[in-house]
Amino acid sequence: MSKITFSNRNNDFYQSLKLSVDEYFEQRKIKRTGDWRLFSKTIILVGAAITMYCLLMFVKMNGWQALSLCAGLGFVFASIGFSVMHDANHGSYSTRPRLNDLLGLSANAMGASSFFWKQKHNIIHHTYTNVDGIDDDIAKSPIIRQCESQKWVPAHKVQHLYLLPIYSLSSIFWLFFMDFTKYFTRKIYTTDAWKMTIKNHIIFWATKIGYFSFYIVLPIMVWGFLPWLAGFFLLHAVMGLTLSLVFQLAHVVENTEFESIALDETKHIETAWAEHQIRTTANFAMGNKVISWFVGGLNYQIEHHLFPKVSHVHYPAISKIVMEKCAEYNLPYNQYPTMSEALASHFRVMKYLGRKPAVAHQQVQAA
Repeated sequence: MSKITFSNRNNDFYQSLKLSVDEYFEQRKIKRTGDWRLFSKTIILVGAAITMYCLLMFVKMNGWQALSLCAGLGFVFASIGFSVMHDANHGSYSTRPRLNDLLGLSANAMGASSFFWKQKHNIIHHTYTNVDGIDDDIAKSPIIRQCESQKWVPAHKVQHLYLLPIYSLSSIFWLFFMDFTKYFTRKIYTTDAWKMTIKNHIIFWATKIGYFSFYIVLPIMVWGFLPWLAGFFLLHAVMGLTLSLVFQLAHVVENTEFESIALDETKHIETAWAEHQIRTTANFAMGNKVISWFVGGLNYQIEHHLFPKVSHVHYPAISKIVMEKCAEYNLPYNQYPTMSEALASHFRVMKYLGRKPAVAHQQVQAA
């Protein structure tokens, strides 16, 4: 297996930053976990999802009304993933581990495996962010090329044109292919997965059977096959597109950096872990409270990567501390004022990476 080590250089930055963030919570006598803002959001989002599902299943309506509800349900599912599932599976939702575990199963309620999510996201992605060869979040090759170390194929010339359809299919691919691949291969990309207990196996299969029953069998019985198919794909198109774009804007934009490692290679990165997180991550639309509410504070990805055990409701406040420390230690703080600017940057990067490597290299030299 590949192995990465980080330098101890510039560790003073993270130690100083942690002290300042600790002071912030201690002086205000507040917990790092969620508060009424997160609890009320959970009630609103989960309540909206249950209401939309019940309306689709029990209330007569025309096709356009049903499709609108399916699209809305896909967006709400993505927001639950950002706001509830994400905090819970990081252990930052509550100080009570059992409540975190319970709400972490909101991923399973939407068909995914929280067991594999915790490994793929919390451990692998958060430790080896943007490291090609380990980070599963940028392992979409050869469908799309997300960094220069990945193999180029001719189809990548137009990848910026087919990104949206690919992103729209991502949640279907996740639920019906990626989870099963991890389950049967016992690997997450190039990393061995944790050993599953009997309880983990039972939850995994209960999740998939439950999803098949509630989102495929029962809706087909109510609506018929073709109407169900249209609604199912629309739900996942909205959900997949929302999830993909928010996460892509955090790491695959201009100015974020990448590393690469070969299989079975041992590599030393000449930056400390915290500095690596700073250099590989970006924020967007930090001043937009509406976007922050729906994406669960994941427009503050720098703060999230540095303090994943802190609930997202605190990110706007501690972002000021992080910015000050980055300036003090002469480190970059990548951010885009609006979501549209971050989206434009992502598509520029993907278009650039779609060019044949020799051409792209010549353009860099010319610049």
